[in-house]
Amino acid sequence: MRVLVVEDDRVIADAVARRLEKEGFAVEVVHDGRAAVAAFHDGIDLLVLDVMLPGLDGLEVCRQVQAVRPVPVLMLTARADETDRLIGLGVGADDYLTKPFSPRELVARVRALLRRVERAEELARLRLSAALDLGNGLTMDVGARRVELDGHEVHLTRTEFDLLHTLARRPGNVVPREQLLAEVTDWPEARGSRAADSHVKALRRKLGAERIRTVQGVGYALVLG
Repeated sequence: MRVLVVEDDRVIADAVARRLEKEGFAVEVVHDGRAAVAAFHDGIDLLVLDVMLPGLDGLEVCRQVQAVRPVPVLMLTARADETDRLIGLGVGADDYLTKPFSPRELVARVRALLRRVERAEELARLRLSAALDLGNGLTMDVGARRVELDGHEVHLTRTEFDLLHTLARRPGNVVPREQLLAEVTDWPEARGSRAADSHVKALRRKLGAERIRTVQGVGYALVLG
């Protein structure tokens, strides 16, 4: 698996690259946002992406990369402010780490994201599900990881697609917020995280606000048309 590390602090970048290489990953390293966009190619399986970068910041890099191809993104941030982290998740990042972080946690997060990719690829090979009709022109083909609204494909990040699928498996039923993101990310510490709110907000923007119902203090439910 090939990881693109985007970090302007060369000491941190080298430390992250060495640890990932020790764990068996192939690693490419760049140090600014424009170089990250230029270095992104079909062989990249995951991005480790710093938020604060020269040229283009990490949020803009994430937007541009996700517009080309959905790819797992682990964002690194020196900021502890929750709003900044939620903005990153809202533009397509799948998870985040706040500096300083332990190398073991970094590797665990990377492996959790890649397990999701492997499961999705296996599902696509087996074609376990035909298209789901979610009502009002919205369809979802789980095997092909494709969502269409009124006959037009809707671009979703991996996390957004998996979150929608989690809700679609329980149509009309409320999925608790603390359960939703933990199921999607395979990362237990996601429980209780408001990151789910940010991903749901992105889904509503792309599919329509009326599609997902909020149950205050509990979680979310998919509304079938």
